[in-house]
Amino acid sequence: MACCKGPGYATPMDAYRNGAREEIVYIPCIVPPQDRTKRCDYLATVDVNPKSKTYGQVLHRMYLPYIGDEVHHTGWNACSSCHDDPSKSRNRLIMPCLDSDRIYVVDVGTDKLAPRIHKIVEPEELHEKAKCGTPHTTHCLASGEIMISCMGDGHKNPKGSFVVLDGETFEVKGTWEKGCGTEFGYDYWYQPHHNVMVSTGWGSPKAFFSGFNPKDVEEGRYGRSLYFWDWREHRLIQTLDLGPEAWMPLEIRFLHEPTEAQGYVGCALSSTVFRYFKTASGTWSAEKVIAIPNKKVEGWALPDMPGLITDVILSLDDRFLYFSNWAHGDVRQYDITDRCNPKLVGQVWLGGSICRGEGVRVTEDKELKEQPTRPRIKGKEISGAPQMLQLSLDGKRLYVTTSLFSPWDKQFYPDMCKNGSMLLLVDINTEKGGLKLNTDFVCDFGLEPGGPVLAHEIRYPGGDCTSDIWLTATSPKSVSLE
Repeated sequence: MACCKGPGYATPMDAYRNGAREEIVYIPCIVPPQDRTKRCDYLATVDVNPKSKTYGQVLHRMYLPYIGDEVHHTGWNACSSCHDDPSKSRNRLIMPCLDSDRIYVVDVGTDKLAPRIHKIVEPEELHEKAKCGTPHTTHCLASGEIMISCMGDGHKNPKGSFVVLDGETFEVKGTWEKGCGTEFGYDYWYQPHHNVMVSTGWGSPKAFFSGFNPKDVEEGRYGRSLYFWDWREHRLIQTLDLGPEAWMPLEIRFLHEPTEAQGYVGCALSSTVFRYFKTASGTWSAEKVIAIPNKKVEGWALPDMPGLITDVILSLDDRFLYFSNWAHGDVRQYDITDRCNPKLVGQVWLGGSICRGEGVRVTEDKELKEQPTRPRIKGKEISGAPQMLQLSLDGKRLYVTTSLFSPWDKQFYPDMCKNGSMLLLVDINTEKGGLKLNTDFVCDFGLEPGGPVLAHEIRYPGGDCTSDIWLTATSPKSVSLE
């Protein structure tokens, strides 16, 4: 049983069938650009237990000591990859900061309702020992170490790299990769059973920190490749250019079942989803399996508005794929039982840039007959658009936040920067498919005591669909730098 061993669950289906219902979530809250020099980011603990009197409320705020961190994604010191090690505990939340290059190690084990800072890895340590910066995705390793993907050097020049922290002291040990890194960096997922890690590349930090500019795409400052690494040897073995229909590959997910040699990646600017897979010859390939039509518009940054797929998540039973269209404003659910032919089975609209009467006029739409009205919840309009997603272990509830990244929030949803973002809940039909906004739940981050904030990624104390990786009995467990 999971309770008798290390952190997490023995298998994805163990988590799916036997995992406890989430009661609280941790969410980094970023100060909007207009208040950036006045306030600090913080980690919010939110009550998501429907039986609680404080359901939908922030229970605790752990304020950071510095201004201008831009916390983004978070991860764990231990997950299901360490399940067979009873000495490991999922008691530290790792919080890298995109702008400051600082890494916070947060104690969530002493009091899960009131996290506290355990250690701060200062940017100088990251720059000097690993020669990298703009840290993004965190995963724990079965070796007991922690690995964080990075998107730049210490000066925000593009550089895809992976920094490794000691799992006990949290000191920077160096970089994981041998030889050169990649042109761009962003997300990654490893699967030791197939001796592979796959990573993506958003683009140059100097480009995306300045906001979205179409010229940056034309001049090659954004990526469109997947990078495949030999897990045992720490070296790049294949770069796969996905082509002009794959600009900005962001979130990448292997199927949870560790023997599966395939997964999916969402390409933001192209509004496409690619399935990547291992071929009979042992190399890796990819095929486009979902494409969201652009909308012809007036009054927006481009004449053709992409859906802008900014997050992708797979259910633990590997049956459903979900993604958010941050520009169009919808969340979609696909049945991926047929891995090569995803079938749309659910869709819900939660804001976006094409809402009627808000300045953007849609002149041609291959999907909708008319522009939607911005939805309201508990008497208030939903701010921004659906962005970060987190699925309950049983696949029945999808949590959604509406902020992407503060410079882009300011550019595309300035009202959200003034009014704050939201945490929403979508109920899921897991039998036939279907999505419905739960109107009884909302956490409104426009009502925060210090002023509105931009809430981003969602984490459960016991692990979730985007932080846990499973191994097989034959998977190599150690990738130590020593």
